[in-house]
Amino acid sequence: MDRSSETLESIREINLSYIMLAQRMLREDKAVGMFRLGLSAELADLLAGLSLAQIVKLASSDQLLCLFRFNDHTMLSALTQTTRHTDVGSTHAAILLAGQPAEQFA
Repeated sequence: MDRSSETLESIREINLSYIMLAQRMLREDKAVGMFRLGLSAELADLLAGLSLAQIVKLASSDQLLCLFRFNDHTMLSALTQTTRHTDVGSTHAAILLAGQPAEQFA
């Protein structure tokens, strides 16, 4: 298997794992799952309701489905800096994430 094929297979595996994790999170506690995933209620409902066939088809995309949400220095620093008060760092990151808009349909 060449590197390109390995990369595509890795993307598909990540996609499948991400969708399955997202569904589990949304089914366990929709509000918390929406917050942690950064999803709107509409997108959360759609994702939670996907059938197995739809999940496999969606996961087969050659595009990564999950989004790297830490796109600014302040947020990334809040999560990676060592502090004397670990709880403060994670609380700060949660506050920053709460200020981001939820992902919507385009």
